[in-house]
Amino acid sequence: MKAAFAMTPGLQHRFFDDGLLQELRDLVDIETETVLETFDTPTATDVELLVTSWGCPPIDDAALTALPRLRAVVHAAGSVKAIAGAGVWERDLRITSGAALNARPVAEFAFAAVVWAGKSVLPLAERFSRQRRATDLTTDPTITGNYRTTVGVLGASATGRALLAMLDLLDVHVLVADPTIDADAAEALGAELVSLDDLFSRSDVVSVHAPLLPATHHLVDRRLLALMPDGATLINTARGPVVDHDPLRAELTAGRLKAILDVTDPEPLPADDPLWDLPNVTLTPHVAGSQGRELLRLGRAAVEEVRAFVEGRPPVRPVSAAALETSA
Repeated sequence: MKAAFAMTPGLQHRFFDDGLLQELRDLVDIETETVLETFDTPTATDVELLVTSWGCPPIDDAALTALPRLRAVVHAAGSVKAIAGAGVWERDLRITSGAALNARPVAEFAFAAVVWAGKSVLPLAERFSRQRRATDLTTDPTITGNYRTTVGVLGASATGRALLAMLDLLDVHVLVADPTIDADAAEALGAELVSLDDLFSRSDVVSVHAPLLPATHHLVDRRLLALMPDGATLINTARGPVVDHDPLRAELTAGRLKAILDVTDPEPLPADDPLWDLPNVTLTPHVAGSQGRELLRLGRAAVEEVRAFVEGRPPVRPVSAAALETSA
């Protein structure tokens, strides 16, 4: 079976080490030193399986014409929305994704952010670096600690669910808001299902894990931000436009709230945006998702999907057009 990589050149060696590349070669006929940067090439004609990731050209109608034998796309990354055109679903191709596995490092990042938010670690570190002297933290009102705090999780997505499982390690009360689950499902996840208003008004920390959809654009708006208690922290590792940055910027500039933002709108923020310089704001460069050795987890999952396809077994992590309507 002829297969090919379609991603940014060189990226295949970050997702697949020598052992994983050998496993692929044992399963399919694949050239591991090259990638398809365009599908308008004679080598694409015989490809039956694509192993894709970041930098893959769009698999649109023109690509499908150039790939007449294509039967499966194994995406070694998160969402396939950026690459899968409408024709992919009309042709009934087998599509799989590592999105559920990419959720794990994002949830780990969010969990660390929740813990650090309760301890005011990042603002304290900035102040400590600036003052360079010991301070009496026992009387510092900005340090709430994590015992008996309330953590709100916006969205029971794969990442949201992974975070909910991790929060079980803490002595915190967990709230979740998501229209796709009921109270019993929330309880099974270790959380109390609440409305958006309750989530924002009751939480010391709110972690955003909603997918970016037309219905969720600027979901976190001025009204919800105004409901957050003084000193509360907003964490966003989902997508920047889920949060309306104008009212968020106003709340943060006033010093009423704190934020840990791995994603912003736009991304990155302009160099003169005031959020860069606020002591109550931590900006990170979209680092929460799989990085470094974590990419090998996605590579391993892709090999599992290729093996399942070659052996005639069902996909491990399939993606459908219907699922994309409510997912990232």
